[in-house]
Amino acid sequence: MATIVLALGGSLLRPEIEERHSWIESIISIIRDRVAADDRIGIVVGGGAPAREGISLARPIIDNEDRLDRIGIAATRLNATIVREALADAGVMVSGSIPHSINEASMLFDERPVVVMGGTIPGHTTDAVAIRLAIMTGAERCIIGTNVKQVYDSDPHNNPDAQSYDKLTHKELQEIVGPAEHDAAGPSGVIDPMGVADAAKVNLTLNVLDGRNPELIRAAIEGSSFSGTIIESEEE
Repeated sequence: MATIVLALGGSLLRPEIEERHSWIESIISIIRDRVAADDRIGIVVGGGAPAREGISLARPIIDNEDRLDRIGIAATRLNATIVREALADAGVMVSGSIPHSINEASMLFDERPVVVMGGTIPGHTTDAVAIRLAIMTGAERCIIGTNVKQVYDSDPHNNPDAQSYDKLTHKELQEIVGPAEHDAAGPSGVIDPMGVADAAKVNLTLNVLDGRNPELIRAAIEGSSFSGTIIESEEE
């Protein structure tokens, strides 16, 4: 039995993702197969566009980053509810509620093999939540499904010459994403810098891949080779 944590970027639920209903059905199939193999799967869902839109609407009248973060967190829990209800409707043994803390999520694994959640408290993106859930539950790795194919040295959506990486150390990734701090509600990079720092402390393996392709998610969960970026600390 293995424990794996999967972070799904909120952008993966956007209308622009082709065949997104088929995508959700594929995710359900993957999770069902892993439950049948006695794995435990934690799924942390990001806020995506609904979070950014809500924060953008509120920012002119709310001058407090924690309050704005709470708006984004509400969006993550909405997206998490969509995923949870879809899994439950398909007969997957999933937690009956969306936990509001990592401790709560960890305890729910005592009841069901699949736990779905969104954000927790201001100042922590869902990437960081996923990494901390992986650490608390002793997960073998944390898989981060996003809307880019790998980790790049700059945003490939804005820089066509951005360099991609197949493998990185935690230290190298930290240099790319920046220092472990939270600046403002709303913006998101490929991986949360605070989460990278947490992963480095315990040598947690991170897999970054294009979450729009469910088969990459399947391969990473199963521990097979996949197209993306593997982040591990250097062997001493």
